[in-house]
Amino acid sequence: MHLALNAYFWNQPHTGSGQYTRQLVYHLNRLVSDLDITLIYPQLPGGPEPEGAPPSVRVERVPAGPGHVGKVLFEQRGFPAACRRVGATLAHVPYWGGPLRSPVPLVVTVHDLTTLLVPAYHRDPRARLYNALVSASARGANHVITDSLASKRDIVEHLGLAEMDVTAIYLGVGPPYTPRRGQSGDANLLEMAIRRKYDLPDFYVLYLGGYEAHKNVITLLHAYTYVARALGEEYPLLLAGRKPAGPSPTFPDYDAVIERSGLARYVRWIGYVDEEDKPFLYRNAEVFVFPSRHEGFGLPPLEAMACGTPVVTSDAGSLPEIVGAAGFAIDPDDPRHMAGAIIALVMQEDLAADLRRQGPLQAAQFTWERTAVETLAVYDQVVSEQGSRGAGERRSGH
Repeated sequence: MHLALNAYFWNQPHTGSGQYTRQLVYHLNRLVSDLDITLIYPQLPGGPEPEGAPPSVRVERVPAGPGHVGKVLFEQRGFPAACRRVGATLAHVPYWGGPLRSPVPLVVTVHDLTTLLVPAYHRDPRARLYNALVSASARGANHVITDSLASKRDIVEHLGLAEMDVTAIYLGVGPPYTPRRGQSGDANLLEMAIRRKYDLPDFYVLYLGGYEAHKNVITLLHAYTYVARALGEEYPLLLAGRKPAGPSPTFPDYDAVIERSGLARYVRWIGYVDEEDKPFLYRNAEVFVFPSRHEGFGLPPLEAMACGTPVVTSDAGSLPEIVGAAGFAIDPDDPRHMAGAIIALVMQEDLAADLRRQGPLQAAQFTWERTAVETLAVYDQVVSEQGSRGAGERRSGH
């Protein structure tokens, strides 16, 4: 089998789609000896080369333009043309952006339907047009992969696909995300450097993720008005990840909410966190909070659990599937309940210790190896069905 894979997000490993693309390629390449992989990479004028591709994985560069129009042209023209050019037997677009027409059998991964289901994301006419385009492409794909049973239900309901044409395959957590281990002198020095890099306090509650409206960080801030009164300045809330440039229909005005709520002394922005530093931030947090309303999977709470950090998340979308009984999954619209869970985990050591024990056990069920194996099964199914269909057409033509 020769797989052509859309590598639009290859050089963006800090994004969910980029991380998924890389992990899938790395593990398929390592686990499957008879699978040829070609990355179809959009090469912008003067843009960077694809970084970190395994030596045995081929790269087909496709000239591409910048911006949204360039992305759409790559998805709809450049990618399918390259699939034909390299002689692929199967194409996979690892995000919701497949072509309307594909010269080879097509698999599309739709991580979630957030941009379709959240009104703030489709007020712009261009966004509505793109949603219509990628919805049509998903309906025309041979098979759709998604990250959870919750997302599968959304896809079946809102895109009208048959259940048999959608497969839920969970994502995984990488080896660096483990509980604290014995510390060497070098490790201690590294941790001290990370503490200085982000100016970390001795104790903190952590949020790490995006700041779009559906991430529901505003409710977390409202919850923290109760937490601050109970715990004081000794347990600040750290907001990790790129801070929005300013308020918009997609991004709330966080600074205004922090100011109005009297949280300026209790909330700290620490900015973008390098991938290699994330395990340390998780391990040293008293609690990790992830209050999202719409999530196709939810890698951050999984990573936090794998590090042995107690997790408070919402009971929306896929998050209860991921956390199971190893964390608090609460109503995303209930800041008092959210605050109560945070306070309980800080104050009740036996409760926190129980979740520190359960978290890594729950996270161990989610591996990138399993993601790759189950994805390969979908590839085999699609190629087999296409072969049977082709043989039937040839027989009927005689």
